[in-house]
Amino acid sequence: MVDAIKVEVVRANDLTAAQLGLWRAMIATNPALRSPYFHSDFTRIASRVSPHAAVAVFRKGDRTIGFFPHQRRGSAVQPLAAPMNDYHGVIAHAGEAPSLEAVSELLRAPRLNVGAWVGAAETGKERQTLMVTMPGGYDAWYAERRQAWGKYYKDKERARRSLETELGEIRVEHGLTDPALLRHLIGLKRDQYRRTGRHDVFTCGWTEQLLHDLMAGGADGFGGSMAAMWAGGKLVAVEYSLHGGDHYHFWFPAYEPKLARCSPGILLSLDTMRLASAQGYRVFDFGFGGEGYKKYFCDASQTVREAVIQRPGFRASMTGAMAGLMATAVPERAESLKTSVRRRWSAIEACEVSRLDRVRGVMLAANAAVGKVARPAAA
Repeated sequence: MVDAIKVEVVRANDLTAAQLGLWRAMIATNPALRSPYFHSDFTRIASRVSPHAAVAVFRKGDRTIGFFPHQRRGSAVQPLAAPMNDYHGVIAHAGEAPSLEAVSELLRAPRLNVGAWVGAAETGKERQTLMVTMPGGYDAWYAERRQAWGKYYKDKERARRSLETELGEIRVEHGLTDPALLRHLIGLKRDQYRRTGRHDVFTCGWTEQLLHDLMAGGADGFGGSMAAMWAGGKLVAVEYSLHGGDHYHFWFPAYEPKLARCSPGILLSLDTMRLASAQGYRVFDFGFGGEGYKKYFCDASQTVREAVIQRPGFRASMTGAMAGLMATAVPERAESLKTSVRRRWSAIEACEVSRLDRVRGVMLAANAAVGKVARPAAA
């Protein structure tokens, strides 16, 4: 199959009107590509700010069969705008996209790193993203969820009353595009990254600019915006989301930690779905599982693939050596530690363009990994 496919790598703004029309048609007919991350305007906007951005155009004979937006970081190929890209793959009609392994071969990538690949793949491991579907709108969904999880939803209704009693009248707005509010949200996220020891994805600058530029929007309702909750005039929760078509993807949330007992973040999600469903949104994507509340919300999932395809060489040897060290130190945690380090490295490599910044990021990640290994022994 690979031998029959030819690839041309172009800049996003060099795609023709006919190619963009084909892109839109592929998305419209392929249910797996309904996430707003596959929208051509996401590629157009992200390509302006993400360094070394490009689009691979795959052809069989004279026919274009797919597009793969990506970026290069040294020898590595990554999905465009990684780590700010929660779904990625080849834009193609259903059943026509080359596999992940074929894409790696066609691009001659020394390393291809993906975190949420949609499409055919054998490398890596499957993961599930979770979502809420509302074919009948918010009220019908809430009634069904409340019946299935009565104790949980009664608790959130009490939390809403407590929040209003403690601070004052609750007000929620969505579709907000105030740059000052976005800067405030990013500040909250950066504080969270410092507290938790995660890599700060906003240090590099271009990732913050991406969120600002996405708020300008595009065609077919595509764009980024925020929802926010105030209680008694105090901002208690805010979240940045990406949306397009009938899909709404929750992305960057933050809430007042001192009010955690009142669940302001969860209340904001509920109110956001209520308001957005009235505008025609029917799928609300919560990304990967992990947070306990998602099981009470989500009723659908999508299978994606996390994988690294790497040609033999120094980096592969170093990865093997690190995995061996972890296995020796803490055998029962070796696999989870290896996954954690790999994800940290992927985020650092995607964000940071200069070698010096990547080295700094890797040193911090290494310290965090050592801390994880040492903690069980100290317990």
